Amino acid sequence: MKVFATLPQADLNDVPEAIRRIEADGYDGVVALENRHDPFLPLAVAAVHSKQLELATGVAIAFPRSPMIAANIAWDLQQASSGRFELGLGSKDRGHNERRFSVKWL
Repeated sequence: MKVFATLPQADLNDVPEAIRRIEADGYDGVVALENRHDPFLPLAVAAVHSKQLELATGVAIAFPRSPMIAANIAWDLQQASSGRFELGLGSKDRGHNERRFSVKWL
């Protein structure tokens, strides 16, 4: 079983110190959630401050993103992390998509 920690997202300046603590505590990886902020930027910071932690989105919202943009972001994170990134995509709920992204829910 692998154990992941959640990355802080309110302030990107907190990510490097969080990565140091998470690695020292023996976690296998980190996950960035898509709540109020995009999950990819904290993972980009984590990728350059860690050489061993696995990185994952949990979960990036698929509908408001172009598939090509999501694929490019994932590819960039995969390269920056030397293959340690895992893309998790999901739909979220109707209200979140409509309010945050103005995506029409069919």
